[in-house]
Amino acid sequence: MNAKPILAIDAMGGDFGPGVIVPGAIQAARELKVKVLLVGDAPQVESELAKLSLGKVEYEIVPASEVVQMHEKPSDILRRKKDSSIQVACRLVKDGAADGVISAGHSGATVACGIFIIGRIPGVERPALAAFLPTEKNPLVVIDAGANVDCRPYHLFQFGLMGDAFARDIFGYPSPRVALLSIGEEEGKGNSQVKEAYELYKMAEHVNFIGNAEGRDIFSGDVDVIVCDGFVGNIIVKMSEGVAFSLMRMLKRELFSGFVTKFGTWLSKPAFKRFTNTVDYAEYGGAPLLGLQGICFVCHGKSNSRAMTNAVKIVATFVEKGTNERMRESIITNEELTRFSRAL
Repeated sequence: MNAKPILAIDAMGGDFGPGVIVPGAIQAARELKVKVLLVGDAPQVESELAKLSLGKVEYEIVPASEVVQMHEKPSDILRRKKDSSIQVACRLVKDGAADGVISAGHSGATVACGIFIIGRIPGVERPALAAFLPTEKNPLVVIDAGANVDCRPYHLFQFGLMGDAFARDIFGYPSPRVALLSIGEEEGKGNSQVKEAYELYKMAEHVNFIGNAEGRDIFSGDVDVIVCDGFVGNIIVKMSEGVAFSLMRMLKRELFSGFVTKFGTWLSKPAFKRFTNTVDYAEYGGAPLLGLQGICFVCHGKSNSRAMTNAVKIVATFVEKGTNERMRESIITNEELTRFSRAL
């Protein structure tokens, strides 16, 4: 492991490109004293850097001549766009020149390049996206959040192992409460995949499995890691984001509807600002693809500079704490249970 993290940034990704990606990455590099490799069209990256005060920030421009478009298929990108910014960034991780890659571009392409270029941790069947949701108490990890639509029971089991290791290191939970998302709290509820995964968790040591959780439990703060397939997880995350923004718009409309409410709103402004920051996706930056040899962080397409800065902070923490090694150890420890499930 490097003395300080070196992170490859897809400077061409996202809806706003280098204009927000470069400033966010440079700000994080300045605050954390990490080195960033800005991958993309060199003239565009240089143009954005010229607007910033760089000081002693450690950075390097890595040229990439191609840009991934949102309408392109991940398989086509892998085959035909070898010099795209996301492919070049992932190869930097594979070759050991960087510890992780961050992209706000085409999420499917980022996941595909992460899996097929960086490669999986030995024993990991399916890498999974871990999204973060605010709750009444502490942040919640939802895994999988969209990388795997169809899952087998042992995939759900491995998701929980990876989510457990991630929650320990990134959020500092000493014994994360891991639960399977189901249609009832009682054992025996859910489809066949959930029921079988439940049995695997019961037999697993070193995982604080608390059973099933229902949809209403997601925001209570009584669960730390929610495990589900990527189809359900992606709906949960996007619905939560939509509900949060709809609530903010409805609150704003009501609170500014009259003089008295406007005055009360002015008095409560600090509290509303804190609430807005809590539900803003930029607070966490995006979702890491867990289960790879190096970290691959998938950011929201509409990421602003703050989101990119926060993404770099999370990835740097991931690298510094050696979270991948903890995941590898957990997968190896529970390899026998995974083999048992495959044989059923």
